[in-house]
Amino acid sequence: MQRTAWLFPGQGAQRRGMGRDLFDRYPEAMADADRILGFSVRELCLDDSGGRLTDTRYLQPALFVVNELTRRAYAAREPAPDYLAGHSLGEYNALLAADAFDFETGLALVARRGELMGRATGGAMTAVIGPGVARIADLLAEAGVDDVDLANLNSAEQVVLSGPAESLRRAAGAVTAAGAGRCVPLRVSAAFHSRHMADAAREFAAFLDGFELRDPRIPVIANVTARPYRPGEVRRLLAAQVHSAVRWSESMRHLLAQGVQRVAEQGPGRVLTGLWDAAVKDAANGPAPEQQAVAGSASGPAEVGEAADGASAAGRAAPAAPAAAPAALASAPAAVLAPSPSRVGAAAGSAPVSERSADGMTTLTPERLGSAAFRADYGVRYAYLAGSMYKGIASTELVARMARAGLLGYFGTGGLRTERIEAAIATLRGELGPDGSFGMNLLHALHDPELEETTVRLFLRHGVRFVEASGFTRPTRALVLYRLSRAHRDGAGRAVAPNRLLAKVSRPEVATAFMEPAPEELVRSLLADGLLSAAEAEAGRALPLAGEVCAEADSGGHTDAAVAYTLMPAMTGLRDRIVAERGYPDGIRIGAAGGLGAPEGLAAAFVLGADFVVTGSVNQCTPQAGTSDTVKDLLAQADVQDTGYAPAGDMFEIGARVQVLWRGTLFAARANKLYQVYRQYDGLESIDAKLRRTIEEGWFRRDLEQVWKETREYYLRVGRPQEVERAERDPKHRMALVFRWYFVHSTRMAMRGDPAERVNYQIHTGPAIGAFNRFAAGTALADWRNRHVDAVAEALMAGAAQVLRDRFSSLGR
Repeated sequence: MQRTAWLFPGQGAQRRGMGRDLFDRYPEAMADADRILGFSVRELCLDDSGGRLTDTRYLQPALFVVNELTRRAYAAREPAPDYLAGHSLGEYNALLAADAFDFETGLALVARRGELMGRATGGAMTAVIGPGVARIADLLAEAGVDDVDLANLNSAEQVVLSGPAESLRRAAGAVTAAGAGRCVPLRVSAAFHSRHMADAAREFAAFLDGFELRDPRIPVIANVTARPYRPGEVRRLLAAQVHSAVRWSESMRHLLAQGVQRVAEQGPGRVLTGLWDAAVKDAANGPAPEQQAVAGSASGPAEVGEAADGASAAGRAAPAAPAAAPAALASAPAAVLAPSPSRVGAAAGSAPVSERSADGMTTLTPERLGSAAFRADYGVRYAYLAGSMYKGIASTELVARMARAGLLGYFGTGGLRTERIEAAIATLRGELGPDGSFGMNLLHALHDPELEETTVRLFLRHGVRFVEASGFTRPTRALVLYRLSRAHRDGAGRAVAPNRLLAKVSRPEVATAFMEPAPEELVRSLLADGLLSAAEAEAGRALPLAGEVCAEADSGGHTDAAVAYTLMPAMTGLRDRIVAERGYPDGIRIGAAGGLGAPEGLAAAFVLGADFVVTGSVNQCTPQAGTSDTVKDLLAQADVQDTGYAPAGDMFEIGARVQVLWRGTLFAARANKLYQVYRQYDGLESIDAKLRRTIEEGWFRRDLEQVWKETREYYLRVGRPQEVERAERDPKHRMALVFRWYFVHSTRMAMRGDPAERVNYQIHTGPAIGAFNRFAAGTALADWRNRHVDAVAEALMAGAAQVLRDRFSSLGR
């Protein structure tokens, strides 16, 4: 069945006489509107004797009414749409149609919005129309214009700039001189939907607090994110919309990606229909050039006085241009502070961290750090992810909160049964809706490859699009199955893999395996078993196994204790070489993880070339983490030197290590001693009697035979009798299984917060938690109860941007 979307125009679409055929059909709605607004909408639209149809305070509520009546008339004869979208003011109509609020509430909101925008003064807006708009950021940087924002991204050849009048004149001069486009000043009283509207946005946010706002019943594409509203986002995004850019072309691209084939414009004019037609044409012609952002670019919608939406004003000035939904967010940085080596392998759309103004000062925000294409593909505001923590410590609550903040987190599946993992997916789908973004972890099951494949099949069955692979030393069938499922060639013949696989690695040889295409022997094995089609296999041969490779330095949990300063250059250089050799269409993005607990650490990661960052330890000390308050109290007291290394329980026999909290617990010392005993003795029976008594009475608090009985019963219960059979033949393997019980027990006691077992707590963490504690000292975040996972992300990213601004500014002195 054909998917449809209804589009609602914004300010600039108005004309005298609009609504003439509608007013008499809806007398009750008209009476309500006149009562709430205090003026006659009919008289304003049909007569406008006082010239108020160009006054934002009157125009916005009047246009809102006309759009709504148009929708009612259309809905009486057509079925409901699959999606809704509105350009700036029109977004309120889209939310009304989705039952996010009632008609009276919508009127009150747009009336107050119009009042606040109409009260603003001291700025201007300019539409830029032409084939060179993608060069605007560079042109303005060269001209030293750093206080102008991109207010609208309507198409590949149509944008609107917003900022101080004098700066816009300089910007227009630079654009015109370069032949990049034609500049059309708009008749407005202020720099709408830019950083200069921050005060109005704060005032409007306070006004919104007085209303009941519901989650949309039909998916509504938000101007701020160019993605459907997630649960609980309406209030936040409407406030942000006041000072953010309209990402319209990207919104249209999202609708196309969801299979929308027909749109119906609900309001006066046909400008949005024209932009939709151009977007369809552009999609058929292949990917369009990416639009760069202007210094300080707002991250969401914009509205301009008489043509406050930009789409309408510029649309009348020139034919609708191909709507090149940019892969990057509007806030993508545009220029490098200083010359840098060629990065031939960088991911498409990857962006440097800063741009420089004429006086050497830098202007960048958290939205500008990292890769713009990464942010677009992952649907996030920042190039920042919350990594997984095993046994659900990275909980559904944590992941859902990240999603509601426009970010992404990975649920910690390690050590959980598949039923628990499936329940977590169901919980996240229920809380975030069908379009909600979340990720799931896949932890390498060294001793149980079938568990990996079962988990991956679960992910595929539930449409999980983002997976973080950790603990892997080589590709496995499960990883190849996930990555290549639904891989295909698009209309232009490009290989595409809808499933995003992020591989966390700390060794170049392991990274190489993930940057290369999937091993052919694994692909053939999956083909032979009917788990992949020939088309999926063919497309996969032109793609890296992992589109994102995260360089994991010394981190909590499994670690090789790598040093970020040496690891990151090795990984980016390796990426550049392999991408150049393979010619991957979208490159490979390199992330950074490990040790990221202070803004300076994140800033260093971006300077070292990270396209994104992944945090871990800092998120375990948040209200949303699925562990005990006792553990969080211990973590909140840790300093950077309070961690140590211990054997990894899941890889005990091979000596793999995890980093854990040392302060306040004896786990690391005891775990290391157990590994020494395993290496020294052939079985439990040969352990020295005094040492055995210490283990049984002091550490395990039960005899080793009782532990073996519990362990044996567990393996039989979960359908792994082969482990029992092997242990009964091999005393050393039996000893390993008994010792591995301690690792499970120590984790369980920590997560429960059992006070009697505090000395045995196993708490995976790295020095990053100590760095964050130092950063948060003396602030509200010193108390972990205030460290909500999204607040941690905001503090670290905002701090990193500030660090870079300060450092770059000092370089110019």
